[in-house]
Amino acid sequence: MTEPNQTRFNQEAANWDSNPSVVLATELAVESYLPFCSASFDILDLGCGTGLLSLLLAPHVRSITAVDSASGMIDVLTAKLSSSSSHQNVKNVLAVCALLQDPDDARLQIDPLTKATLGSETRARTFDLVVSHLVLHHIPDLAAVFKTIYGLLKPGGKVAVTDFEDFGPEARKFHPESKMDGVERHGIKREDIQKIIEETGFESVTVETAFELPKRVESEPGKGDIESGPTKVFPFLICSGTKP
Repeated sequence: MTEPNQTRFNQEAANWDSNPSVVLATELAVESYLPFCSASFDILDLGCGTGLLSLLLAPHVRSITAVDSASGMIDVLTAKLSSSSSHQNVKNVLAVCALLQDPDDARLQIDPLTKATLGSETRARTFDLVVSHLVLHHIPDLAAVFKTIYGLLKPGGKVAVTDFEDFGPEARKFHPESKMDGVERHGIKREDIQKIIEETGFESVTVETAFELPKRVESEPGKGDIESGPTKVFPFLICSGTKP
C-alpha cells in the first residue's frame, strides 16, 4: 500500500468503526465469504484494517492472520484483542503489521491459535483461504498482489476478494474528493480482474456481483456534504479462484 494510503488510514483508524457504510459493507462481505470458510481453515485477511472482517469470520474458522500495513489500524485491532476489550475471548486472531510482499515473510509464521512458530527447517506457513475486502482499489500493482496471494496458499487453497465495481464514471463518487489520495482506481473491472487472477495461475476463477451497498455521497464533487448528500447504490464484486 502506498504512503498516502498508510497516512490516511493511520489518521482514520480510531474512528474507522464508527463509519456506518464501512460496517455495513463488512457485514455484507462476511456473508459472501462464509461459503468459502470451513472450521478447519487457517485464513489470511489481507488489508484487515481494524479487524472488523476478521473478528466476524473468526468463529467460523480455525485461525485468522490479520495483516495491514497501517500501524494505526493494527493498533486498534490489537487493542480489541486485549484483555480489557469486549473481544478478549477471541483467541484465534493474530494482528500483524506488514506491507506484505513476500509469501515467506517471517511475521506470518506464528500460529494465531497455538502461538507456536514454525522452525527454520520447516516450510513457510501457508493458508487455506486468503480474503481481502475493499483493498484492491488502493493497490497500484494488482498482478503483484495476486502473485503474493498465490504464494501464500496451500495447493487447493482459495482466494476470495471483495471490492466495489467500476461500473463507469459514477463509480468515482464512492470516495469524496478530499480522500482521493491513495485511490488507485475507482473500483475494479470484471474483465480486468478476471484476467489478472487467471494469469496468476488460479483455476476455476469467478467474478460476480456479491451484494449492493447503499452509501451517501457528495451532492457535487468536492462539496464535502456526505452526511446530508444523496444515497447511491454501489455494486460489489467477489472475485475468487483456486490454486492448483
